[in-house]
Order: sequence, then structure tokens, then C-alpha cells
Amino acid sequence: MSASQPFLPLTSTFGDPDTAAIWSEATTIEAWCRVEVALADAQAELGDIPAADAEAIREWADPRRVDADGLRDGMRNVGYPILPLLVQLRSGAPPTVTASLHWGATTQDIMDTALALVLTRSLDRLDELVARLGDALCVLAKEHRATVMAARTHDQLAVPTTLGAKLAVFLVELGRGRDRLVRARSAVAMVSLFGAGGTAAALGPRSAAVRRGTAQRLGLADADVPAHVARDGLAEAAFVCAALAATAGRLAREVIALSRSEVDEVREVGGHHRGASSTMPQKVNPIASETTVGFSILAAAQVPVLLAAMQPRHERAAGEWQAEWDALPLVATAAAGALRSAGDIVEGLRVDAARMARNLQLEGGMIMSEAAMMALAPMVGRGPAHDVVYAACERARVEDLTFLVAMQATLDPDLAERLPPMEELLRPDAYLGEAIAIADRGVAAWVARRSADVA
Repeated sequence: MSASQPFLPLTSTFGDPDTAAIWSEATTIEAWCRVEVALADAQAELGDIPAADAEAIREWADPRRVDADGLRDGMRNVGYPILPLLVQLRSGAPPTVTASLHWGATTQDIMDTALALVLTRSLDRLDELVARLGDALCVLAKEHRATVMAARTHDQLAVPTTLGAKLAVFLVELGRGRDRLVRARSAVAMVSLFGAGGTAAALGPRSAAVRRGTAQRLGLADADVPAHVARDGLAEAAFVCAALAATAGRLAREVIALSRSEVDEVREVGGHHRGASSTMPQKVNPIASETTVGFSILAAAQVPVLLAAMQPRHERAAGEWQAEWDALPLVATAAAGALRSAGDIVEGLRVDAARMARNLQLEGGMIMSEAAMMALAPMVGRGPAHDVVYAACERARVEDLTFLVAMQATLDPDLAERLPPMEELLRPDAYLGEAIAIADRGVAAWVARRSADVA
């Protein structure tokens, strides 16, 4: 990497090192060389080039022969990297290399096929990070299936739920994202060998067989029609990466909200100076969550780029393709960073169940107003029951009463006698609906998915 390249603090410091290596310049050059070798081997098997030429290309198309600085210099002049790559590989090579290297292919064939190799590896790494995050969520959801806490809507107390039910929603969402990831990988793991105008004319009468042979050697699928300008598969992969990052980002935002000083229901793992402020000694900032949110925003920002890159004219792009060169690595590395950070958050998350219980009593216990309304509704009707409980809530606020006392003061005595004891009716753990079952179903769905992986 050139020293003049920009320093990207988020990705370089907090990103996933494995994904960074997958998208490195060295890995990309290696992939280009690997495609050239596979092409030559497939052509030699069919008799399109001499076997000796393919053998020589295997020896000479070695990424260690490539000078990256010289390659970039050549690319700045040509506009693309493959011609400068070929110049370097042919330099000093025997005639068997110069005669048959890159036979019938075009630059985008090599770059797109190499991209398929790199991108599938990146998506595989993303799948590992999804699995790690899901496994950690599964453990936490199971542990806290019945840990009662406040559900919040519009950032205000709503009704009681459990932490396990909250986490089950993330867990199932992550599972759907994993399904999309598998489909996206299949769509992009394709060989690209159709030549200059997409007709494969230069590859000769056995062009389809050449593609099949090259694809088999690279572990990719064959393609029936060219995709030089049909970039929907790449745009889909970008969306999948960004959507997974968004799931991780939503989880991180939840942690940030629940770890606010006045809420304090969860905290990230601690440590000396972890999340510390340079000026406020008391601060313990949720840094992993902040990092995750940053990565999710960065990933989302790349999707419009890939959508715009879907719109070149004729049989070859004129600038749209170049936008992919940066946007795809960015969305993939940002998604990996988001999922990796989210996995760290969940694996180290500290849950304060006692604080969750205390927060249920904020506003004097008015979080139980729906429970009171639904108990009263069969006697007086849903609308009138809402009015009665609404009046009790207003009374509690104006007179600074608990919700229990306000209800006792507001209810008609005859109605109060027909209700269960108010203390029992207003217990948060008695109004959980399916919350515990939701937690169990989310855990079961993830366990079944992981069991299918093993099978």
C-alpha cells in the first residue's frame, strides 16, 4: 500500500482483519493471476493452445513476479490493471507464455472472474461472523428468556416484555439475513468469459467449453450469457452486506439506548480506560456499539453506488464499472466490521436485571395501564375501559400518585370488586403474553439453522 493513500481510522483500526486481507491488493493480484492460469489450462485441455504453453503460463503467471507499484503506474496510464499485469508477466518470459497468455479474453473477463473469487471468500467470512453473532445472541436470549424488562415504543415505556423476546427478534432477523447471504453468494460465484463485446468470438468455437473448464478449475459456476453490464448480482450482494450491517447497527443502537445513564439496563464489557473520555473521568462510552453504528452507516452508503453502477449503456460500462472497484470492498469490509463489533458486544454484554425491574416502576407503574384496560374491557367495553384508565393515568400525573393508587381512586367500587386484586393485576411478570415463548421460538429457530449447517 502506498504511504500516500488515505488513513481510514474506522476500517483500519476496528475492522475485521480477515476481511481486510481478502480484499488486499496482494490477494487481488493473486486472483487475477489465478484466473489467467485457469483459462490457459482449460484451453490447453481442449487443444486451443499447446499444453506446453499452459505449463509455462502456470509457472510465469506468479503474483510474486508482479511489482505492485509498477502495476499502479501502468494502470494510471492504461486505465485498467490487466494490460500492465500482462506486460509484467510477459517480461522475460519464454515465447510459450507470450504466445498464449490471455488468449481470447478481455480485461473485464479477468477482473470480474477474479472478483467472483474474492467476493465469495468475503461473503464466506461474513457468514462466519453472522454465525458467531447469532450464536452469542442465542446464548443470551436463552439465558434471559424470562428476564422481565420494559418494552419501549417511541422511546417511552410501553408494556412489559423480556430481554429474551427482544433478542429473539434480532436472532430471527439475522437468520433471514443469512439466508439472503447464501443466495447472494450463489449469484456472484460465476465465471465471466465472453470477450470484448460479449460474444466470445475470440475464444473460438469451443468458447462455452472453455468457460466450463475455467469455472470448474476455479470452483465457480458457469454462465450462459455475459454479465459485463448486468450488475444486479453485485448490487444484491452489496444490499445483503449492508442489510446485515444494519441489523448489527440496530442492535448496537439498542445497547446505546439501554446503557444511557438514566436507563442503565445493560453495559458493554468494561476495562481500564475502555470507553474513557479525555476530559470527563466518569465516562464509560459504549465504544463497540458506536463503532458498529459507524460501520453500518458506511455500508449503507455504498448501496446507491452499486445501484447506479447497474446502469451502463451498450455492452460495456464507461465509468460505472470503476465505481464498483471501491464500493464493493467498502461495503464488504464495513459489513464485516459491523458484525465483528456486534459479536464483541453481545459476547461481553452485562445485563442488570435488577435495574430492569426497577425501571418497570417508573411513572408510578403506569406501564401496566394496558393490562388494566384489557381486564376492564370485558365489563364496560374497550373504548370506555380506555377512557377510565386514561383518566387514572392523568390523575396519577397531576396528583403525583402511583398508578395503583390512581386506579383505586378512579374505579367505580362495583367494577373494582369484579376485577382481580389490583396488586396482582398490575404485576409486570403477569402481563408478558407470548414473550417467553417468543424467546424460545427464536432460540429454537437459530439452533435448527445451525444444526442444518452441521448436517
